[in-house]
Amino acid sequence: MSAEMSQQEDVCRLSRDPLSLQEVVDAVSSSSCGAISVFLGTTREDEVGGRRVLGLHYEAYESMVQSEFRKLCADLRGRWPGVKHICVHHRLGVAMAISSPHRHDGQQAIQHCISQLKARMPIWKKEVYHTQEESWKENSECPWSTSARLLTEKLHAEKTRACVDEAAGGGAS
Repeated sequence: MSAEMSQQEDVCRLSRDPLSLQEVVDAVSSSSCGAISVFLGTTREDEVGGRRVLGLHYEAYESMVQSEFRKLCADLRGRWPGVKHICVHHRLGVAMAISSPHRHDGQQAIQHCISQLKARMPIWKKEVYHTQEESWKENSECPWSTSARLLTEKLHAEKTRACVDEAAGGGAS
């Protein structure tokens, strides 16, 4: 499928099938664009607590993911109006491509897309270890995660302390 048409196009999907990087690139190809920015996420070989990670298993709240995909594409288009086509496929990892007339918009948009995908999508991953054990992993970028909550509380405490310090310093002058 070629996204050659003059209007902008967004193609986002969850898949249980292997991802095709070529399909993602083809979906955003356009003769009016001089850049296609691509990101391909993979499972890295890792060790957690002495257990070697063999793979990842993903689960998703699929209808909500589709809604979040639409919001993400609208956000990208609002920030980078020059972005022509967006394609995001998610399975065991993610494949995405964004075309733009110039590389700068596409590269910034793809970085933002990756960050927002991790922060907003109701997609959860479970690490599968060589010991046959499994462990659900918390995505620290999500606003509902423990890590994000602790960071928000820490930032709030620091901001409150700075306001108190400023008020105390301002009154002494």
